[in-house]
Amino acid sequence: MERLCGPELPFWVANQTIHTDRPDLPVCFQLSVLSWLPCIYLWAVSPVYLFFLHRNNKGYIMMSIMNRFKTVFGLALWIVSWVDLFYTFHELQQGHTQAPIYFVTPLVVGMTMLLATFLIQFERLHGVQSSGVLFIFWFLSLLCAIVPFRSKILQASSQSEVADKLRFATFYFYFSLVVFELILCCFNEKPPLFSSTVTDPNPCPESTAGFLSTMTFWWFTSMAVKGYKMPLEAKDLWSLNKRDSSLLVVPQLLREWEKEQAKATREPIPSSQAVYSKPPPEGANNHVGGFAADESGPEEVEVLLSKQNAAPRQPSFLWALVKAFGPYFLIGSAYKLLQDLITFVNPQLLRLLISFTEQKGVPEWWGYALAFLMFFTAFLQTLILHQHFQYCFVTGMRLRTAIIGAIYRKSLIITNAAKRSSTVGEIVNLMSVDAQRFMDLTTFLNMLWSAPLQIILALYFLWQNLGPSVLAGVAVMVLLIPLNAAIAMKTRAYQVEQMQYKDARIKLMSEILNGIKVLKLYAWENSFKEKVLAIRQKELDVLRKTAYLGALSTMAWTSAPFLVALTTFAVYVTVDENNVLDAERAFVSLSLFNILRFPLNMLPQVISSIVQASVSLKRIQHFLSHDELNPDSVERKNISSDYSVTVVNGKFTWGKEDSPALHNINLMVSQGSLVAVVGHVGSGKSSLIAALLGEMEKLEGDVAVRGSVAYVPQQAWIQNATLRDNILFGKPFNEQRYRCVLEACALTPDLEVLPGGDTTEIGEKGINLSGGQRQRVSLARALYSEADVYLLDDPLSAVDANVAKHIFDNLIGPQGALGGKTRILVTHGISFLPQVDNIVVVVEGRVTEMGSYQELLKQNGAFAEFLRNYSIEDIIEEDEATEDLIEDEELFPEDALSNHADMVDNEPVVNETKRQFIRQISVISGDSEAARLRSVRRHVCTQRKHPEPPLEKKQPAGPGKLIQTETSETGRVKMKVFLEYAKAVGLLLSVIICFLYGCQSAAAIGANIWLSQWTNDALQNQTQERLNIRVGVYAALGIAQGVLVMISSFTLAMGNIGAARKLHANLLDNKFRTPQSFFDTTPIGRVINRFSKDIYVIDEALPSTVLMFLGTFFTSLSTMIVIVSSTPVFAVVIAPLAFIYIFVQRFYVATSRQLKRLESVSRSPIYSHFSETVTGSSSIRAYNRHSAFVLMSDMRVDDNQKSYYPGIVSNRWLGVRIEFIGNCIVLFAALFAVIGKDRLNPGLVGLSVSYALLVTMSLNWMVRMTSDLESNIVAVERVKEYSETKTEAPWEVEDKKPDSDWPSQGNVEFQDYSVRYREGLDLVLRNLTLSVKGGEKIGIVGRTGAGKSSMTLCLFRLLEAASGDITIDGVKISEIGLHDLRSKLTIIPQVTQRTARQLQYIRRCVSKLERNLKSSESLYFVVVPQQEPVLFSGSLRMNLDPFGRYSDEEVWKALEHSHLRKFVSNQPASLELECSEGGENLSVGQRQLLCLARALLRKTRILILDEATAAIDLETDDLIQSTIRTQFEDCTVFTIAHRLNTIMDYTRVLVLDKGQIAEFDTPSNLISQRGIFYGMVKDAGLAQ
Repeated sequence: MERLCGPELPFWVANQTIHTDRPDLPVCFQLSVLSWLPCIYLWAVSPVYLFFLHRNNKGYIMMSIMNRFKTVFGLALWIVSWVDLFYTFHELQQGHTQAPIYFVTPLVVGMTMLLATFLIQFERLHGVQSSGVLFIFWFLSLLCAIVPFRSKILQASSQSEVADKLRFATFYFYFSLVVFELILCCFNEKPPLFSSTVTDPNPCPESTAGFLSTMTFWWFTSMAVKGYKMPLEAKDLWSLNKRDSSLLVVPQLLREWEKEQAKATREPIPSSQAVYSKPPPEGANNHVGGFAADESGPEEVEVLLSKQNAAPRQPSFLWALVKAFGPYFLIGSAYKLLQDLITFVNPQLLRLLISFTEQKGVPEWWGYALAFLMFFTAFLQTLILHQHFQYCFVTGMRLRTAIIGAIYRKSLIITNAAKRSSTVGEIVNLMSVDAQRFMDLTTFLNMLWSAPLQIILALYFLWQNLGPSVLAGVAVMVLLIPLNAAIAMKTRAYQVEQMQYKDARIKLMSEILNGIKVLKLYAWENSFKEKVLAIRQKELDVLRKTAYLGALSTMAWTSAPFLVALTTFAVYVTVDENNVLDAERAFVSLSLFNILRFPLNMLPQVISSIVQASVSLKRIQHFLSHDELNPDSVERKNISSDYSVTVVNGKFTWGKEDSPALHNINLMVSQGSLVAVVGHVGSGKSSLIAALLGEMEKLEGDVAVRGSVAYVPQQAWIQNATLRDNILFGKPFNEQRYRCVLEACALTPDLEVLPGGDTTEIGEKGINLSGGQRQRVSLARALYSEADVYLLDDPLSAVDANVAKHIFDNLIGPQGALGGKTRILVTHGISFLPQVDNIVVVVEGRVTEMGSYQELLKQNGAFAEFLRNYSIEDIIEEDEATEDLIEDEELFPEDALSNHADMVDNEPVVNETKRQFIRQISVISGDSEAARLRSVRRHVCTQRKHPEPPLEKKQPAGPGKLIQTETSETGRVKMKVFLEYAKAVGLLLSVIICFLYGCQSAAAIGANIWLSQWTNDALQNQTQERLNIRVGVYAALGIAQGVLVMISSFTLAMGNIGAARKLHANLLDNKFRTPQSFFDTTPIGRVINRFSKDIYVIDEALPSTVLMFLGTFFTSLSTMIVIVSSTPVFAVVIAPLAFIYIFVQRFYVATSRQLKRLESVSRSPIYSHFSETVTGSSSIRAYNRHSAFVLMSDMRVDDNQKSYYPGIVSNRWLGVRIEFIGNCIVLFAALFAVIGKDRLNPGLVGLSVSYALLVTMSLNWMVRMTSDLESNIVAVERVKEYSETKTEAPWEVEDKKPDSDWPSQGNVEFQDYSVRYREGLDLVLRNLTLSVKGGEKIGIVGRTGAGKSSMTLCLFRLLEAASGDITIDGVKISEIGLHDLRSKLTIIPQVTQRTARQLQYIRRCVSKLERNLKSSESLYFVVVPQQEPVLFSGSLRMNLDPFGRYSDEEVWKALEHSHLRKFVSNQPASLELECSEGGENLSVGQRQLLCLARALLRKTRILILDEATAAIDLETDDLIQSTIRTQFEDCTVFTIAHRLNTIMDYTRVLVLDKGQIAEFDTPSNLISQRGIFYGMVKDAGLAQ
């Protein structure tokens, strides 16, 4: 330096700089180091920065006034520097020789200013709105110029006049220009021309945010404010940044993946590993040539390839991910590295600060400098850390977008063989679980290298501080790792066990809620309540064990730093007498141990995350490597030719491993003809259509289809969209064409029934349409698409015969809307065959015959046989259709039912001869029935609206809206809810818990204060004599803290479990006592949700949140206490800091809570749209809508990320602000320590500052926990709401208990009795007055909705009287307890009525199914809708006698009378036979007989039969009737009859009409009166 500055200007003078109260830097140092530092920075960064700008050009920005000013100031700075240079030359000419530094520095600075000016313009041309590089440069220049600024003023004030006037003037000119440049740099330029921000209606302000705004996340503030003022909605969210959208992210990954795949196919490598493949699931192969049921492949197919065989190299998905997203992620890693290094600066500064307080007579400014340096490094660390997190989270977000996009695109084009190996559920899991794992991993991936780095650095500094005794502390840390791992393993095992109990409880709850009416009718609530509580008890026991472990782990986690410090210090002072533990050593070591704690805890977590992610990686890679359909297998050229469809020598298979499904197919379909494809089930008709679509793998031959294709699959595929969207399917709307399509597909009458016409939203899988309607919508879609070739895969089998005829005539047939188009129709409907141009007969995958109807009949081959098999059934089918319509029109002129195909419901018994006829036919056509399974007329099997039981009759609008909408709270959670929870925990216990937490913090503070006292011994040289007591008390206090932590977290867990038990018990109790009307108006899902989701939150999420919240709260509190006690002045600062803290926290909590809600709402559409796409992929491909669906999926993902992104940023925004408050606490703690240096000992300074360094983390967590606490406590509110609904009358009224043998006679009287379902609705029964003597048999008849079922419900008080009374044997039933009443009555509950023909038909279907299961791989299921007799999962015995009141003998007797004894005794388990949920493993008839057995077991004086015999065939029906007549001979019986022959011999018949008694007399009298009853009997054919 002497060469540059000369001998007169020394580079460093210690007395002038450090050891003085007015420090100043020498001129040489100012001219060299301070002037060159910013220049070196800018020249070093420029090459990289220019390359970056060249690669990322965003378009140019128009020259603005601000830009002009920047440029002018930059040039001015260059001029100023060179004025200095030329002045030095001028002095040289004058003979004043200056040191070389006066030449070098102005030259360097001038050149740098030119570079800066060039950068200003270069950035403008590349669209940079705010420059971070230049901001840092101007900031450094200003910082470095502050010292000369002060020293020049000091020199001028000490001398009478300024020596070097020109340099003095130029410097201040330079200084002001730098200040201006820095100020201008804080503002933004306009966006570049033609950028998307200009066109976007709601752009994300991040894209236009300045450098400072980006670093501090200031741009997010507007959303935080908006979220605080009112709950955010989806429309308030900003658009997703272009660079994070699927449009850019997905192609980026796919490009790299394709490169990987290309690389893999190029270089096969010798393989020595086992290749594992998943076998196809059984039954997945629904076509010819799959495994037969009994020869399915081996369990696992493991193919070991010998080393010589070359296997293709697997393309690496990981490498594709790294190449696509690695560079961006590396920026985050660079930030992380910086942050790790800065972390270790503060402990060193703390050492200097403590040594500063120990020394006397040192300059004050040292302390202030240290305090501000600590603040500055902490603040820098905050900014850098949050930038790192931002980069990591954004990378994670892009990974998820890209993975979902890649999987979605792949799922649209995989082959059918590949589809078999991955179910829809598995693929959805890839998208949700596996993509999420990658997203979670990126956040902590840097810890993989950062944790070891931090550990090494910390150990290095600790070694310097304490020498080898550090190893003792490290040993303790390492020993704690396996303990934590063991606890984690055990906890996981408990979680699995607890999930099983939870599932069992939810399953039981769902059964109970589904059968709640039965429980009420039989008064069985208590038995089931005990069952639920028993499972709940087991669940809570597991929770308690988990809590023990949790308390242990919390103790280990809290005590770890303390134990480490204790062992290290103890070893350090005992190893060598000369080792003195002073404040500097102790507190610097403590702060280093605290730094160590984080990486040591994170490392095992990161490793386990990586293991999970590697599993996910394999799964995703396996899926993305599946075979794809070959788009060129079908030639699609639109050449004019006579033939629309040609197949030459075609051989096709469903999967490469399978045998071919179609052989030697030769097919020519001429333009505009209608070709029918016929054949038995499983002969390969659908495969033929699939081959024409390109869905099968072509082994040999050529396929050509001219023009566009429309496809109607066998099972209609319906999107979750409006009906109109389903038909248009992306085509533009044309009113006239649309109307014609609806007409041709017979959809016009359906639109009148649907609530919103064609804008009705259709549920997933078309849930709110019947099977026939779905098929017609599918046909409408094909017709509307106006394609050239129509492939129709058996579209007529799902619709009624008359509708099928309509569709064939108006749509498919020669005169239909598709006349003139090429149509290939797979069909079983023989009646249409004479009208088609050509018929193709397929037998076992080969085309055996082809020709017109007449030609094939003459050949008398396979086709003729096919006709013989089908014709007789087709005749019956047609016959049935017409007959139904005739019968029904006669039956119900006034009772027009809602759905035009629903008219078969209330048909009376069909006469015997017809039944015999059908029976004979079914015998004749027995062999060929399997084939007809697909074509059965499914008027019973489609989803039908059965006349609803009157309870659920939809009432007119007004007060009687049936399903009440669910209310949800918005905004802040009320204090009352927290109080409710505290009450559930127990107020005293709540206080004790807080007290224990206080004690544990006190113990921790005590230990640290003791440490500070111990370190002060060093000052008085008393270390040795007090050594044992110092170590002993320190250990005792620390261990006390550990034990208190354990006790407090355990007490808290106990309190939480107690609260969970209480809240669940109250909810359960209330739900069992809630009146039936509540369950009629509340969807069961809503109630189940309270029992599953909300109780889960109360059981598991809430306790951990409360634990964390209390922990962080008391940590923060103890920090404040320590700092205030050591430097009381600090109390002044607490108030403003606390105010800012609460202010920021309120903004954050309000906004983030709503963002979380929006994010979870927008997530499910991604997966539901996906599973919909997978099921309909063949239709999507056929209509060529592939790219539209990809777009839709991308939009949904982007919508989800739109609410996820602000959610991440809100955490960063919060972090920067809260940590700033923490940094202020550090600053003030250090400042006040410096100010009160003389009064404080070094131990206290070390204590208060090391506490302050810790507070940042706990403040940050406290806000997060507050937010979580608020969102979780809502569960308490929701459970509470359902625990306080109105209950029914008491189960037992002590002073009104009837006698044990009541009712002895069975007399029933109604006196002026009226009833309504709910408040505000009309009366269902009006002023009934009747009297029934004991032992009478009363039949109750009337139209649907006349009030028959209501009458029975009144006897059980499921409906409470509006006026009047019912008396049984002189006891008013309204005065006694419900259980006393209900246990003395018996009901056999309702089953949907079935006509004999339906029963006959169902029986045929079932027998057919049984045969079919043996004969063919292709199944077709018949759905029979029912509202069945309710059984619960459990043993048969429990279903008959849940309280165990009857002996086995009595149970067997009841079973004998109900004709079930034989069935039950044949079962290996006999009475302990397990019934599955809803009694699925018993037939409907058996279930009905079980209900009869229940009744026989109870043997009460009054029996109510509610449509009891409708689901049973006539033989069983007779059995039941005879049982009732013999066993209940002396009982009073009320029968609600739908089949009049059952009640013709009853004592009296009660005819109800519109809720009033119309007729009441003996059957013979009523017939002779020729009233309503007579009309009914006549209709049933029982009277002339």
